[in-house]
Amino acid sequence: MDNPVIIVPYSDTYAAAFKSLNEEWIIKYFKMEEMDRVSLNHPKEYILDKGGYIAVALLNGEAVGVCALIPSNQEAYDFELAKMGVSPKAQGKGIGKLLGQHVVEKAKSMGAKKIYLESNRVLKPALSLYEKLGFKEIVGATSPYERSDIQMELILSPS
Repeated sequence: MDNPVIIVPYSDTYAAAFKSLNEEWIIKYFKMEEMDRVSLNHPKEYILDKGGYIAVALLNGEAVGVCALIPSNQEAYDFELAKMGVSPKAQGKGIGKLLGQHVVEKAKSMGAKKIYLESNRVLKPALSLYEKLGFKEIVGATSPYERSDIQMELILSPS
């Protein structure tokens, strides 16, 4: 196999990586917001204990990518795909795509019918990836994030 990337479920071992991989892109393009601090500093309480899931991509044993499924508080959706980050040194290796496919499959296995995400139009590679995963832009959604200027949804199974 030419791509030695494996995806594993989050454990406390990866707490620092989950935080730093996300802070890296957030600080590069935007600024940290209160919702970021809550989920990145307390992923177990904020995501996992509520029934969510976090995937960690390992390249040669090092955590180089992360992505979370956060249980949605919006009635129409089961989960929000969120906190996806890939280390700049590992970008271009298809890790984001592997993470995206993994969490979409995980959402299906958890019985999800619809998931959504929030992003920003400056993150063109991310938006392109989400479209490849099947996400479609939606309008009219509200967001707790200042930086969010696009929301997308993925219908996993007809309701």
